[in-house]
Amino acid sequence: MNTPDENFTALGLNLPPAPKPLGVYKPFLIDGKHAFVSGHGTVKDDGTLIIGRIGDSMTPEEGKLAAQQVGLAILATLKANLGSLNKIKRVIKVLGMVNCTSDFEKHPFIINGCSELFAKVWGEDNGIGVRSAVGMGSLPDNIPVEIEALFELV
Repeated sequence: MNTPDENFTALGLNLPPAPKPLGVYKPFLIDGKHAFVSGHGTVKDDGTLIIGRIGDSMTPEEGKLAAQQVGLAILATLKANLGSLNKIKRVIKVLGMVNCTSDFEKHPFIINGCSELFAKVWGEDNGIGVRSAVGMGSLPDNIPVEIEALFELV
């Protein structure tokens, strides 16, 4: 059985820099045995953002990849604050917000980009938690996806 850190390394993906707050909030907070991660955006390896609106300037497949990138940004915040993904026992909840046109209806497909990443890191039993996937009329800086998450600590 591999550790979450080993599982992530095996994926061959890069972590972007852990995002810095652009407002008055904490990106990460521990309360007892829980780690709360504020809404994260589509931060790329070079620190820039993926920009666009699903159903307009982005396809659903591009949106799903953007959600995976948000998942990577969340992992970067976890690693920056905890030192290791091994300190997370399981994913409890994911809230995914999709910047999309009013006629777009496949929000869960988009957020699967993040959920599938978490399942690969922590395994299906611990990497899949409860989830909401909702559409928004806009998101900050015109990012296509914003995700917040709650984790249980080891």
